[in-house]
Order: sequence, then structure tokens, then C-alpha cells
Amino acid sequence: MIRFIAKRLGSGLVVLLVVSALTFFLLYMSSGSIARNILGDQATAEQVAMKEHELGLDQPLLTRYFAWVADALSGNLGASWFSSEPVANSLATRIPVTMTMVFAAMILIAICAALIGVFAAVKRGWVDRLVPVVPIIGDSVPGFVLGVILVTILAIQLALFPATSTISPDAGADAWVYSMSLPVIALLINGVTGGAQQIRSAVIKQLERDYVRTLRSRGIGEREILFKHVLRSAAPAGLTVLSLQLIGMLGGVVIIEQIFALPGMGPMAVAATGQSDLPVVMGVVMYTVVVVIVVNLLVDILNGWLNPKVRVS
Repeated sequence: MIRFIAKRLGSGLVVLLVVSALTFFLLYMSSGSIARNILGDQATAEQVAMKEHELGLDQPLLTRYFAWVADALSGNLGASWFSSEPVANSLATRIPVTMTMVFAAMILIAICAALIGVFAAVKRGWVDRLVPVVPIIGDSVPGFVLGVILVTILAIQLALFPATSTISPDAGADAWVYSMSLPVIALLINGVTGGAQQIRSAVIKQLERDYVRTLRSRGIGEREILFKHVLRSAAPAGLTVLSLQLIGMLGGVVIIEQIFALPGMGPMAVAATGQSDLPVVMGVVMYTVVVVIVVNLLVDILNGWLNPKVRVS
């Protein structure tokens, strides 16, 4: 198992290095005159040259990349070109908001999807017929549309939740709960049906396997078969789908955070992209890649624990 984890960690580090290099070169090569964008059209050529020297933009691109990697390894992701605030500090204040929303939504999605998927696979009937159809409706309604609907009904008309975030550095737990409720509900509605469908399919596939018929012929109860054997075998497929949903959710929360005025990664990423604030953009991209690598590693470890064949392969 240790060798299995070490190989996955090595693969993750290679992915991180490749993505950082591609992102760095693409950003800097496609941004035109960065110093001119920062200073504006009224700046003189001398001012632009001084700004480029200040930011290190007069050095070769490869030299700048290796300097950025060396700083990043020490925890220094640079500073914003507009606010001069260290990127690491900006991320530290915004990561908790985004991660709280994403992981709260994923926990609820996992629980609800598992309950609905298993119930539909075991009981069949109208629930089993409904589960494959509902994802089509859920996928056709974007998350930001659900967000607007929830704000209109639950926040504006019924006044059950605040329409915009009240989260601040000194905010209490109540502010976090009320501010996160609507965004989490929007993500839950958008993601639970797809997860339930995949879990349902995985459980049905296991229930039709020969080993289940063998266990039944030995007089083992249905509950023991389901919880001890079927769910363990079906779990890898469900974990993979949920991990893909979480990764996709990291991109979708940008719009959700904008709708609910949450002080998370989304508004910072949008503002930095619009301003060509490349150190901030690089910081956001690297944070996202690290989260994706960690999630995939955890899923691989769980799958390896549930299914020893995964470790061998």
C-alpha cells in the first residue's frame, strides 16, 4: 500500500509541475505588454521599462519560471501587481470560504446520492424509473439559474436566508451557516441526481453478479449481502463519480460565489483575470490543481483499500 501511495504521489507531483509550466508560459505569452496594461496607455516608454524591470519582466521567460518555482516551493507565490498583497495571504483568507461550501455540498451529495441510488437499485419501482430521468432535468438547469431561483424565493420572497453573504473575518458561526445554506443547496440540487444515477447503476450491476446469487443460496440475508458485499464492490464507481463532481464543482463555484457575494476564490479569480494580475491567477490555478491532486489521491487510496486489484494494477 505504501508503494501504491508513493506512485500516486509521484504522479501528482508530475501533474503539478506540468500544469504550472503550461499555465505560466501560456499566461505570460498571451498577455501582451503586461507593464503597459498595469500603467495604462498614458504611461511613457521609460515608465513601462521601469515597471518591467521592477516586476522582472525584462528577464527571459524560462528564468522567470524557475524563479517562480523556487519561490513557490518556499511558500512565496508572489504579490498582486495591483494591491501588492501577497498572493498566499489572499488565498488564506478565501480558501476557507470556498472549501467550506464545496465540501459541505459534497458531503450532502454523497449522503443523498447513496441513499437514493441504493434505494432505487434495491426497491426498484417508481424511484428506479425516476432516477435515470431526473439527471437530464438537473443537468439542463445551470447552477447559477438555481442560485437565482433560490435567492428570489427563499431570500427575497420568504426572507428565510440573506440574499448576499454576511461572512466577515469576525463573523460568528450563524453568519457562516446562513450565508452558506443557499449556495450549498444550489450545488446539492445540481449534483445529487447524477451521483444517484451512477450509484444506482453500480449497485444493480453488483446485484446481478454470480457471487450475490451464491451468497443468497447459502442463506445469507439480503441486508448482510447489501452492506457487507455489494456496497463494498460498488463503492469505487461511486467514489470516482463523486470525485469528478467535486473537481467540476471547483469551476462552477466561481459563478455561485458571484451570485451570493461570497468572499471566496471565485470573485478573486474573476477580478485577477480581468486585470491580468498574473501572480494571483497563478496562485488560484496552483491551489485548484493541488486540491484536484489531493482528492484524486484520497479516492485512489480508498479504492485501493476497497479493491486490492487496483493496487496491483
